[in-house]
Amino acid sequence: QVQLVESGGGLVQAGGSLRLSCAASGRTFGSYNIAWFRQSPGKAREFVAFISRSGANIDYADSVKARFTISRDNAKNTVYLQMNSLRPADTAVYYCAAKNGAVYSVVTPNNYDYWGQGIQVTVSS
Repeated sequence: QVQLVESGGGLVQAGGSLRLSCAASGRTFGSYNIAWFRQSPGKAREFVAFISRSGANIDYADSVKARFTISRDNAKNTVYLQMNSLRPADTAVYYCAAKNGAVYSVVTPNNYDYWGQGIQVTVSS
């Protein structure tokens, strides 16, 4: 089992940057595939980015490609989401999610077993 805690959110102006962190408990963090999702009021939870256990496989939603970068440091039990060129449309609560084992559809929230509590990111225009 793993517990996830997000940090690094906040308020930023359009065009600015933030780096989110997802810190995990447990000694087997390297066996978990990790994704970031986000959710705005009245909208479904939306896939943002995915990184495999080793970091070899990475995927992004089209809406964040070339602006966001996902990475992980298994020695620190942490996954990062570097967000650049932020837009008001990026405003949401951001969640990290973990799956111990294969993820057959990285964009589907139900495929992940563990979730953080979420952190607010607000981008002002």
